[in-house]
Amino acid sequence: MNENRTLNDHIIAHCNASMEIALSAERHPSWARSCPEMSDIDFINFGLLRCVGQVDSGRHFLQTADDIYDKPLPLSTYFNSLKSPRRMGMLEALDKQSYKLHCSTLALHGIDYLQPFPELNEYTVEAADGHFIDHACHTEKGTNGKVYSAGFIYSMNLRNGLLKSLCCVTNGTKRNQEIPALRDYIEKQNRETNKPEKNLYVYDKAVTDYTWWNHQKRYENYMISVLKENSAATFFESIPFDNQNETNVGIEGYSIYENEGIKFSLVEYRDPETQTLHRFVTTLPTAINPGTIAMLYYKRWTIEKAFNNSKSNLKEKKAWSPDINALKNQMRLTSMSYNLMRVFEEISKKHDPERIHPSDKKYTNALEKRNQVAKKKGAFVNPLFFQSRIVRISSYTIRAVQNAIMTGKSLVWVMAALVARLVSRV
Repeated sequence: MNENRTLNDHIIAHCNASMEIALSAERHPSWARSCPEMSDIDFINFGLLRCVGQVDSGRHFLQTADDIYDKPLPLSTYFNSLKSPRRMGMLEALDKQSYKLHCSTLALHGIDYLQPFPELNEYTVEAADGHFIDHACHTEKGTNGKVYSAGFIYSMNLRNGLLKSLCCVTNGTKRNQEIPALRDYIEKQNRETNKPEKNLYVYDKAVTDYTWWNHQKRYENYMISVLKENSAATFFESIPFDNQNETNVGIEGYSIYENEGIKFSLVEYRDPETQTLHRFVTTLPTAINPGTIAMLYYKRWTIEKAFNNSKSNLKEKKAWSPDINALKNQMRLTSMSYNLMRVFEEISKKHDPERIHPSDKKYTNALEKRNQVAKKKGAFVNPLFFQSRIVRISSYTIRAVQNAIMTGKSLVWVMAALVARLVSRV
């Protein structure tokens, strides 16, 4: 990361690097075509500026781009580009490479929220969530003549907190949309020659399908979910585990169950603070600690606020266009904007080991108070809860990025502002 350039120059350089990799990844990409009115890099840069900016209206954004960013653009050119199927294909290819570059950057800086679980080093661990836009009037009518809100489905990497776009839905069904999106995403990834060796997906119980789960194991795809209340399964055998391992705090049982000839593992975890019993099902190898499985689902619960950044701070409240290509472009530009700010905030936290982010200190203090109350009742908070966790990108980080883009400040200014925000651990 070159901190001596302006923030906007850094963003453009990242887009150029992603574009070069995307072009080299395909032999003859159908989307590789020059546009005299607006280059693809300018198109992406405009999209990122709109996501990060402080205006909702497309017309207002173009006026802002002309007045503040000194980047005039005809109204028709911009809105037509959003609907372009070629631009949509280009952005899909570039978004993938941008995500990979960010993953490499965070790994080089030692950002790894799954580091306490070395048994997961070979796995890419993801969870998904869907967000629906508030205004249904900005989507096309369905086959029934009704207009529904558009929904963007994302997956989050539980190792580094980065977002990945999965799909856009406009059929009005809000529940369980992640499930077909997840299946399509996994099946598509299975066909890729350079797919990661092992993938682990942590989702809610609606994703449970033991037959499909079992089929995915041949592709090194594994699942974790919550056991359905009405799930029919037969006990097969117990799995031995080390109950002295601190990772397995609260584990009461680890067993293999069978459903219509298909075997899966069942983890019974009782929270030591509330005494609530949770049951998790997984297709992971039995060598994985059951406490690791329980903690991964706990992490899936705690990332909801991190997902909310896309809706609350990155202009997901309003669709940019009713066109499906424009909606897909908006979804991918939203995740790209999120990932840029995630990288800035995560790297700033690594600047001084003796200082932490204010939200982390607030969370730790709240846990310590809960632990004190629990101890008076003969209970305790699971020590694993005190580990570092993925949190929502702070409003301060978002404002700093907005300020730097609008005023032409440098990347080093942004990082210095974020580091100054850190507080003492004590």
